[in-house]
Amino acid sequence: MITISDLRKVYRQGDREVIALDGVSLQVPKGSIHGIIGHSGAGKSTLVRCLTLLDRPTSGTVSIVGAELAGAKNSELRTARRRIGMVFQHGNLLDSRTAAGNVAHPLELVRTPKSRTAERVAELLSLVGLEGAENAYPSQLSGGQRQRVGIARALAADPHVLLCDEPTSALDPKTTEEILVLIEDLTRRLQLTVLLITHEMGVVKRICDSVSLLSHGKIVQSGPLGEVAADLDGALSKALLPLPAGAPAADGTVLEILFSGGSASEPVLSGITRRFDMDVNVLAGSVETLAGSEFGRLRVQLEPGADAAGVLNYLRQNRVAVEVAQ
Repeated sequence: MITISDLRKVYRQGDREVIALDGVSLQVPKGSIHGIIGHSGAGKSTLVRCLTLLDRPTSGTVSIVGAELAGAKNSELRTARRRIGMVFQHGNLLDSRTAAGNVAHPLELVRTPKSRTAERVAELLSLVGLEGAENAYPSQLSGGQRQRVGIARALAADPHVLLCDEPTSALDPKTTEEILVLIEDLTRRLQLTVLLITHEMGVVKRICDSVSLLSHGKIVQSGPLGEVAADLDGALSKALLPLPAGAPAADGTVLEILFSGGSASEPVLSGITRRFDMDVNVLAGSVETLAGSEFGRLRVQLEPGADAAGVLNYLRQNRVAVEVAQ
């Protein structure tokens, strides 16, 4: 549904070149929600602008629903853009228009008949839970309500793809959850394909089927949520299953252990204690349910003089990912 191949975007600042995107490739299957996560300056906003062709890529291809956009002529681009709905960070509503007027705006731009526009606006406001708010202006709406209007507007042209650029970063936790539930529900009901740009790992955990980590214009890791979480040494696994700092004692081997699937519910640590007749000190731990599976990450310390090699072998035989952290 969304296919990006070797996408590059280079800006010129005087005599200097700034590489904003450096060979980004990505596929997002139909009906899925894919998260793009990264710190400020990673290239997330540039990626969105290139996907919507608000910025032309320097090179590479962007295909949405089988239509190649990067090389499209302006007339072809206008048609292709109707397949894409855009949800912005702060809603980006027109202050001079009511909720209904904002949702109607994209329909008016393509000269939809007034009767059909009114009917469609009512359908969409109902779909996002804003019945009765048709005549309210943005200043009269809460942040969550404004974002719902923005989502309704993005759906006005019956898009196949929804691009969400930091849709919850300005919202409180309760409203964030409500908006994520709405996006998830709309994705399933309307068979949308969603690309969600965020810097909040909590959003990825809550709603995404797959995720990519963008850093300095490159995707450094990408895959289904369960797969990247199970990669003990991967940056995304460490972000999905963060461990607080825990100060180890002066002596003793420190291990980092990742439990996933069936191993998450097995008494592995008590097995180490019984098998090797030793104490195990748990320094830090994190447990999450991701993509329907349980994951646990632990940092533990073996007692001084313990058979660390034997413990490593035992854990690996029990399908537990482990590495020596110290």
